[in-house]
Amino acid sequence: MAIHPQAGRLPAPETLENIPALVSAYYTESPDPQQASQRVAFGTSGHRGSSLSQTFTERHIHAITQAVCDYRKQHGIAGPLFMGADSHALSEPAFRSALEVLAANDVQVRISHDGSCTATPAVSHAILCWNAEHAGQARADGIIITPSHNPPCDGGFKYNPPHGGPAETTVTSWIEGRANHYLDHLNCDVLRLPYNRARRSSLVQGYDFTARYVEDLPRILDMDAIAASGVKLGVDPLGGASLSLWDPIAERYKLDLTVVNTAIDPTFRFVPCDKDGKIRMDCSSPYVMSGLLNMRDSFDLSFACDPDSDRHGIVAKSGLMNPNHYLAAAAWHLFRSRFQWRADAAIGKTLVTSAMLDRVGQELGRKVIEVPVGFKWFVPYLSDGSCGMGCEESAGASFLCFDGSPWSTDKDGPLLCLLAAEMTAREERAPDEIYRSLTEQFGAPLYQRQDAPADDKVRTCLKALKPEDIQLQSLAGSPVTGILTTAPGNGASIGGVKICSEAGWFAIRPSGTEAICKVYAESFQGEQHLQALHAEAQALLQRLLA
Repeated sequence: MAIHPQAGRLPAPETLENIPALVSAYYTESPDPQQASQRVAFGTSGHRGSSLSQTFTERHIHAITQAVCDYRKQHGIAGPLFMGADSHALSEPAFRSALEVLAANDVQVRISHDGSCTATPAVSHAILCWNAEHAGQARADGIIITPSHNPPCDGGFKYNPPHGGPAETTVTSWIEGRANHYLDHLNCDVLRLPYNRARRSSLVQGYDFTARYVEDLPRILDMDAIAASGVKLGVDPLGGASLSLWDPIAERYKLDLTVVNTAIDPTFRFVPCDKDGKIRMDCSSPYVMSGLLNMRDSFDLSFACDPDSDRHGIVAKSGLMNPNHYLAAAAWHLFRSRFQWRADAAIGKTLVTSAMLDRVGQELGRKVIEVPVGFKWFVPYLSDGSCGMGCEESAGASFLCFDGSPWSTDKDGPLLCLLAAEMTAREERAPDEIYRSLTEQFGAPLYQRQDAPADDKVRTCLKALKPEDIQLQSLAGSPVTGILTTAPGNGASIGGVKICSEAGWFAIRPSGTEAICKVYAESFQGEQHLQALHAEAQALLQRLLA
């Protein structure tokens, strides 16, 4: 894909989102349930869409929220529902719409006490804390209004059940079907109060998400070591929900931490454009992170999170760390410093995360549990402590508290950012230096993802694949060691295929949120071998679709 000339530059004023038009469309546009693209659809990260395409409107949110209320009632979930929202323009109206339905259904709701945006991991942590401290009582769950790092025109809605993490496919499928039933009947059976009445209801109470998250950090990170090291930290919240966390963290633990950008603006005009010229708050993109990269000499370490703060971007003196590289260094540090974790606690990773983690796990004597794409697959492993860490190549991860209990069962960007500071303090070298030493020991892999258009035919073909359908004996010159259509960690379908050798691997899977097919490859034998892997992946895809 060609790099857009605006990549890494601030967006031109004329390209900024028209926020009044976007919000107006949320209330005035209505989906056509006969159009598949305008129905409720939960991908790997909830329902996402835009009011401008009639895929994220007031009617959608009313229907989805009523479906969540029905699900809670059916499953006896009667505790408080913790609800947060990020800083996208559509998050505020969707938050209000959801509150109207929740209050009408007599749901106890906990929302930010001061009206600030709420980070995804802070909601997950709040759910887990409530349920741990009220064992045997009514269980809590949560809703997060966010499209993650998607462009400013998008909105999103996620449901987290009482386990605190992203809902399982069985749950989201039920909610999706129920919500579409309401859409089909013009939401006639959706219960709803006017917003002012809902907001004043005694069912709706303020909750200090920030205070609970900040005060609990010593349970999971060595905050004293970070402070004592004097490491100079820089943070760019990219206009997102993590903004409310950083100053309280710095003040509470006396860290040398500077927030370099405190702006909140739904146009995200201060975020450099991504490689395609679009505004996308992806903290793993060097184009989006160009502002923080230009300041890296001012800090020992700097980092950023996306708008709902479930992703991390780590900038060392050498530059922006590839997420796969950072996760390998993080696993190396964590499993050598968390002595109270279960002796058999494994490293959890998705199938398309770097095989460097397999080599790190082997060296540490730790099993590696490989699951399909989606953080929801790590929830049971983090809940019972059988995985010390769960991570995915798209810069999402979480890990256990020092005592082996779960901190969050959703991705936690600020946590991984602060872990980089702990690593620097306790290892006396930055995460990029730790990763460099790992490559000297295990090899230096090259990793690349390519995208191709994907229609329903592609999705159906990939989802129906079985290992015996793939007639490959060698992979880019090396013997094939595995052909996977299900994840070895839990036996769940991966919706595509992964083919492995000792020297590298490739994987093909359709996106859960976009009309594209993702082709991943990783080589431990250099650039030429990496391109050979990609060529074989594309050739296989063409044969399958012939």
